[in-house]
Amino acid sequence: MRTTQLLLRSGLTAAAAVALAAVPAAAASGISVSTTGSTVSVTTSACSQVNGSWGTASLLNSGQANFTQGRQVTLSGTTSLQSAAWSNVSPGTYTVIVMCANNSTAGTQSVIVSTTTTPTISATASPSRGVMGGLGGAAEDYGPLTLGVGAALVGIGGIAAVWFLRRRAKPYRL
Repeated sequence: MRTTQLLLRSGLTAAAAVALAAVPAAAASGISVSTTGSTVSVTTSACSQVNGSWGTASLLNSGQANFTQGRQVTLSGTTSLQSAAWSNVSPGTYTVIVMCANNSTAGTQSVIVSTTTTPTISATASPSRGVMGGLGGAAEDYGPLTLGVGAALVGIGGIAAVWFLRRRAKPYRL
């Protein structure tokens, strides 16, 4: 039984290592795809300009397998970032392929377009002193009396813990 558990644990560890190793390979696509409502956009920095063109990006649905079958858009941008976008995309699963002007593929990535909308959050007022994080009071500045009482309570708690542990080790002592 002990050998079985050891083999099972080492098998799970090896499977987890393989799964984690596969994640960076997918993330190293060279393109970044995002959706906002029915708009799909892609950005890359992998293409270089050839004869005034950066290249093209293609949006393929599940029934399309070839780069030229999808909705093609010309890349625009600068030497540091190129982008393309498709609007009025119906819900479904799509594959985005970016083909640079020098006929090299910058990357391929799948994207899901859904009908749900994300709520827009807007800030109406900002805190007068910014965000206060860290030592407990995120919205109020406490005075020295409150801090002193808090420090005293922490000290009393520490003394009580030491007393309890010593009494538990030797029950005949006070």
